[in-house]
Amino acid sequence: MIRATALLTICFFLAACLTGGQSVSPDSPFAPPVDTSKDAVDPVIVGWRLMGAGEYELALQTFYRAANTHGATPEILAAAGTANLGLGRLGQAEDLLRQSLDKQPNHAETWNNLGIVLMEKGAFPEAELVLKKAFALDNGESDAIRDNLRLVLAKTENPAYDDKKIQEYKLVRRGSSDYLIRQTPE
Repeated sequence: MIRATALLTICFFLAACLTGGQSVSPDSPFAPPVDTSKDAVDPVIVGWRLMGAGEYELALQTFYRAANTHGATPEILAAAGTANLGLGRLGQAEDLLRQSLDKQPNHAETWNNLGIVLMEKGAFPEAELVLKKAFALDNGESDAIRDNLRLVLAKTENPAYDDKKIQEYKLVRRGSSDYLIRQTPE
């Protein structure tokens, strides 16, 4: 009886070892095994992809994870500030963007995103100065920065400008992509 129980137990353990692994069928509901021999994707890239998908909270968590790995670089600070802007956390966004600019003061995209934060807060004169600086640093090449500057100039001249319409602010990331943040009327 003891031998039969031991033999049955060994069979169960061996059967458990044989299921799964590399020979999982494509129809299996279980996840495929992880290939640990490859490098993970850079969390900053993942964060910007999440920003593009409108997943600002997940992007922010990814940028904070990147800061733990790479340190609080100007790029990561600006990215986290931009994610906070997408979440409507204007105070946090402004703080992070200003910290990024303290470390790297000649980055046009970060100046642009800070200008958007200031527009959202209603600080149009300061937003105008910030966006003019972004425009100058960019040599007028970015359509997004130019459009944001036009919008803040119109709002500075007439604060009630377009109050009832939905405003579209253009966030810019490091690289080639830009994102739209839409302000909904209250």
